Amino acid sequence: MGETDDTQDTIQKALAGNQRAFNTLLDTFWSGVYGFQLKRTENENDAEDITIQTFAKAFDKLHTYNSSHEFMTWLITISRNIHIDLIRKRKRNLETGENQEAVVKVLDDAPSAEDRLINEQNLAQLLQHIKKLKPRYQEMINLRYFKELSYAEIANELHEPINNVKVKLLRARKLLAEIIKDGK
Repeated sequence: MGETDDTQDTIQKALAGNQRAFNTLLDTFWSGVYGFQLKRTENENDAEDITIQTFAKAFDKLHTYNSSHEFMTWLITISRNIHIDLIRKRKRNLETGENQEAVVKVLDDAPSAEDRLINEQNLAQLLQHIKKLKPRYQEMINLRYFKELSYAEIANELHEPINNVKVKLLRARKLLAEIIKDGK
């Protein structure tokens, strides 16, 4: 891209805090970085997010830029690293099951017959019923209904896989519903 003295001059102005210089750098190099990421990600949203992060990081670290390298090359290096970090993070999320969050949200939002029964109880009665559960089920009910945590948040709090949390919560609800029915 054979950068000009103008680019170096604009960088110096940006380093001095000139807001217009930052805008000029963004306008000049945006399409190059975005195009690079669009080819890599084949996803417009990811390409745009990474490009935004690239410029945010570049502007934050502008004082570390070495003018013996082309500015575009420096931006592409930052951009490539952000993309690699994103891929690693997504891979980690897949391995730890955090990608189930979307499915979990749907499950979270659909009240079951047990949920309705639990919600119809007055608080004092409900607390008496909950005390009849084993401690680990009491904890699940407390986290879900009183602290209103999602499955993912409960899994995080208890350091347990999300599938374990789902099963325990299903079991706790079923047991609590049986106690409520017997108590009526």
